[in-house]
Amino acid sequence: MRKKEANILIVDDDSDILFSARVWLKRFFSKVFVTDASKKIQQFIQENQIDVVLLDMNYRKGYEDGQEGLYWLNYLQENSPQTVVILMTGFGDVALAIESLKKGAFDFVLKPWNNDKLYASVNAAVDLARKNRKVEQLEKVNQVPEISFFEGKSISILHAFSLAKKVAKTDANVLILGENGTGKFILAQEIHRQSHRNQSVFVHVDLGSLNENLFESELFGYAKGAFTGAEKDTPGRFEQADGGTIFLDEIGNLSLALQAKLLTVLQNKTIHRLGEFRERKIDVRVICATNASIHQMVNEGNFRQDLLFRINTMEIQLPPLRERKEDVVPLAEFILEKFKFKYRKTDLKLSDQAKKDMENYLWPGNIRELENVLERAVILAEETTIDSYVLHFSAINIPEENAEQLTLEEMEKKMVQSALRKFQGNISKAAEELGITRAALYRRIEKFNLTA
Repeated sequence: MRKKEANILIVDDDSDILFSARVWLKRFFSKVFVTDASKKIQQFIQENQIDVVLLDMNYRKGYEDGQEGLYWLNYLQENSPQTVVILMTGFGDVALAIESLKKGAFDFVLKPWNNDKLYASVNAAVDLARKNRKVEQLEKVNQVPEISFFEGKSISILHAFSLAKKVAKTDANVLILGENGTGKFILAQEIHRQSHRNQSVFVHVDLGSLNENLFESELFGYAKGAFTGAEKDTPGRFEQADGGTIFLDEIGNLSLALQAKLLTVLQNKTIHRLGEFRERKIDVRVICATNASIHQMVNEGNFRQDLLFRINTMEIQLPPLRERKEDVVPLAEFILEKFKFKYRKTDLKLSDQAKKDMENYLWPGNIRELENVLERAVILAEETTIDSYVLHFSAINIPEENAEQLTLEEMEKKMVQSALRKFQGNISKAAEELGITRAALYRRIEKFNLTA
């Protein structure tokens, strides 16, 4: 019988066990290693591609609780996850067997074993190890490569990133301003990544989609019994972000009443869970963002000035894509790399005409729209070159010569009108075309006194 190609490691402090198991398994598998010292497991998995480990659960005399075996089971799962582990013990402890299986052991062998059953268990484990390695190889082939963060060359974006890098090293609160799709979420993540809090959690809260009635329970948490359905004590987003960063997106959407509650938390650096009187200290770095004209909102009495002072220790303005034309093509090629690997079309490239048309397009949905256009183009591309006709630009583009004569608000109004006309009042499709949420589109319809 031809031996199966596999590396088996047997770990036991009993030399007789090692000898008998090795002699038996050596008949079926190409390599069988043995050791009587569990500490050598690390060396074996570093020097060999071990498929299966037969692991004794008890090493020290007088210790029969199996904890050392469970320790090394956990070690192997973390450091060699493709390796399959079969645990061995001379004690027929059913509870321990169940615990080891729950923790990820493939099988459980009682000593002394039946040779045929031992072979069957190890053989099945080898097959599983092979499948694990095939899955790992496929994931490596198909995974999107890690791409470095894109900044660009335009003066406006370089200024924004310069501010971000400086403030990232501090705990100062940051306010990021910019139209929808300009990359506010990405910039917030980058600030967190460059901060001393980068080993802690980054919590994103979309205030634009948060129901006002759920604001306190969602952000500050609630105690058991605080309201119907509150079956257990639950921390809010601020507590979840303790030690890290909380990103409050669309902060311009908050009502004045909710602004006051948020201001209290930011001033005192404490929260009270809903239905609880206990004061809880929080250590959180706050980054906020909005596409609203927040300074104008302050002047009109729709946003608290004291809250604005609290959240914008550093204010960073992200420019729209139409104001950084020199970045459009490099950014498009950067994004294209991600979709080329995602859809396994690694030979794709943009034609010269496509690049020119992308530079001349105004990108009302900014980077988010650029990503949508490129992903669709990669899916539809039947040749190695992506031409302009595959890009399917939005029909709501405004000629540049006219755009220069419009204010930003007038341009925004025309884009909304054009999208609504194109989709005959379909809010979902118009919002997707503009690269904004349905709620954001409804606010603009009301702002410009339009009809859907």
